[in-house]
Amino acid sequence: MNAGLLVVRLVVGLLMAAHGSQKLLGWLGGYGIAGTGQFLESLGFRPGRLFATLAAVAETFGGLLIALGLLGPVGPAVVLSTMIVAAATVHWGHGLFVMTNGIEVPLLYGAVAAGLALTGPGQYSVDALLGLTGLWTPTVSWAAVLVGLVGGFGSLSLRHVGAGQQVVA
Repeated sequence: MNAGLLVVRLVVGLLMAAHGSQKLLGWLGGYGIAGTGQFLESLGFRPGRLFATLAAVAETFGGLLIALGLLGPVGPAVVLSTMIVAAATVHWGHGLFVMTNGIEVPLLYGAVAAGLALTGPGQYSVDALLGLTGLWTPTVSWAAVLVGLVGGFGSLSLRHVGAGQQVVA
């Protein structure tokens, strides 16, 4: 089980960190804060640069926390929150599958993040190395998932929706 958790954490965490670095630093073909900010403005998130920075930092550092297995459910909760926003604002109206820009990818990231928050990082993690795994009780883990859900839906409530924009949640 621990080796499986390590593989999932590394793949999902590093991919999410790379995804966030596209927004944060413009790496890997990304648009950086300025370009992402403009896109988020078009979705109704104002000021766009602020929301772009928050999303980029959440995805980059949430992904790194997942990959390292550090701070238990914190990284997964942050990723869950951003994936709720992505699914609802960018992907919802396009169906399920990625071929039509549907919710498949943010749904997968969000589900894996919630699963990792509830399962814990496993034995091959920084938390285990530092002796922190005992902190992540089921109550704390469920609370983190709840915070991720509230954060995602709370962010959606801050969105200014105009004509032609989709309202979800």
